[in-house]
Amino acid sequence: MEVISHLLDGFAVAGTPTNLLICLIGAFLGTIIGMLPGLGPINGVAILLPIAYAMKLPPESALILLAAVYSGCEFGGRISAILINVPGDAGAVMTTLDGYPMAKMGLAGPALSISAVASFTGAIIATFGIVAFAPLLANWALAFGPAEYFALMVLALSCLGGLVGDSLLKAMVGVLIGLMLSCVGIDANSGVYRYTFDLLHLSDGIPFIVVVIGLFAVSELMLMLQSHHGGVQPVEVTGRTMFNMQEFMRAKWTILRSSVVGFFVGVLPGAGASIASAMTYSMERRMAGKDHSFGEGDVRGVAAPEAANNASAYGSLIPMLTLGVPGSGTTAVMIGALTLYNITPGPTLFQDQPVIVWGLIASLAICSVMLVLMNIPLVKLFVKFLQIPNWVLVPGVAAVSMVGVYAVHGTTFDLIVGTLLGGFGFLLRAMNFPMAPFILGFVLGDMMEQNLRRALSISNGELDILVSSPISIGLWVAAIAMLVGPRLAKAIDARRNPQAAA
Repeated sequence: MEVISHLLDGFAVAGTPTNLLICLIGAFLGTIIGMLPGLGPINGVAILLPIAYAMKLPPESALILLAAVYSGCEFGGRISAILINVPGDAGAVMTTLDGYPMAKMGLAGPALSISAVASFTGAIIATFGIVAFAPLLANWALAFGPAEYFALMVLALSCLGGLVGDSLLKAMVGVLIGLMLSCVGIDANSGVYRYTFDLLHLSDGIPFIVVVIGLFAVSELMLMLQSHHGGVQPVEVTGRTMFNMQEFMRAKWTILRSSVVGFFVGVLPGAGASIASAMTYSMERRMAGKDHSFGEGDVRGVAAPEAANNASAYGSLIPMLTLGVPGSGTTAVMIGALTLYNITPGPTLFQDQPVIVWGLIASLAICSVMLVLMNIPLVKLFVKFLQIPNWVLVPGVAAVSMVGVYAVHGTTFDLIVGTLLGGFGFLLRAMNFPMAPFILGFVLGDMMEQNLRRALSISNGELDILVSSPISIGLWVAAIAMLVGPRLAKAIDARRNPQAAA
């Protein structure tokens, strides 16, 4: 009953006219950002974060805006995946396999509508999952001390490394660079200047917004300029715009299964929507047996990844809210948003800031309804945005990004640092380095350092405290398993079936 009472209070917060308008604007902008190839949810949230902060929105309104943009991006990614065979974000990659063939067969309308319903279902199921599991996990996490928190953050980083496939080394390099960037500034314990190069502007460290805008938005703009994209001609949406009952009945159990699996995958720190969508697509393809046309325009091949990536996106909010550990690159940016307001995410957040937590959870349900009502009738309007050439899009995004960076401290130094980080990010992305590890390392770096120091202070410098409790031992074992397990399984499969491995 207490949870229901808190949830009703959350709807009272999210249901105010101001927050409803903010949610609607965020959902609309997120859909557009999500469907534009290359931008995706991290860039969308990163671009709007400094604007929300500069507008001096209250923390609950700012978080509702960012969550709405996040949700909208997950909805919007499917539009470009289906109509131009280019996913708007990584979570929509699997949607192209059957979405674009359906569009080429004249079924673009049914593909877009069934994917919208699948996205809505995944989001709603995940919202219920947050309500059910987040308070329980928060209560369990109250038993955590500094040593347990340090082990938990190592687990988060190892989950990231264990789930990036063949890019483990590159992911770990990204994490280390992010950790190094988090060390810039005055050491809070000793007062020593670290990595400031005698620059006064770096004494407080590199601002979070500058890092996010530089590594994501600026580097993305450079990639867009390199591609010489001049607008595309999407498949025209003609004929019926809604799926029929036969198509829905064919996909209904796929939607439900993929939503549940996607939610639990999203709860794993570092897993992300791309892992969830790939996992559920493969699962549904195997379950269909010989009775499928996956890859040729099967409606289940559209529904499965869309339900999973939206459920995963919402599920990734659980470790962010309850443990203070980002479940994805986007939630890492949202943790940064909380720190801008001097709010520390973690198990006590539900007790200290119930208005923010439950207002956010309630807004997820409201935003999901807005998105499904918006995406089906307005799809032809959204398609027009796919034809925007880069010579129009890039200057607009660049102006918004730079204004947001400048608004934080009002110094040109931040603009220079953001641009330099953007160039650095561009070089790394050109070498196929994943970018999420950078921001995760940067966000977790300070928390890891502080918890490690507290643990060692308690034990007078003895490292035994890091493995002194069953919780910390379990977390260390899980970290090693997540880091080594996927590689070990791959090696075993290669030995059993050398031809398939080759």
